[in-house]
Amino acid sequence: MGLPQQPVTLTPEQIADLNQKLSAMRHSINNHLALFAAAGEILQIKPESAGRVAGYLQERPAQISQEIRRFSDEFERVFGITRDPESPPQ
Repeated sequence: MGLPQQPVTLTPEQIADLNQKLSAMRHSINNHLALFAAAGEILQIKPESAGRVAGYLQERPAQISQEIRRFSDEFERVFGITRDPESPPQ
């Protein structure tokens, strides 16, 4: 991972933009987690819906990862952090 060699200065607008994107990511992840909780409640009430609920839940981790990756990419871009193309995402 390549870090900037000099201090990084952000404008208030850049900070506001990153903060808005962080807020959106938190909101989205919290929504996904709420859906996990709701699915658990549904399964307690209607166990026969397990197949449908399981399929729905299997999609969530990839969507959460995508949200985190999108924010991480923007964060790294703004701060000038580079990745070795051969290294796996953190």
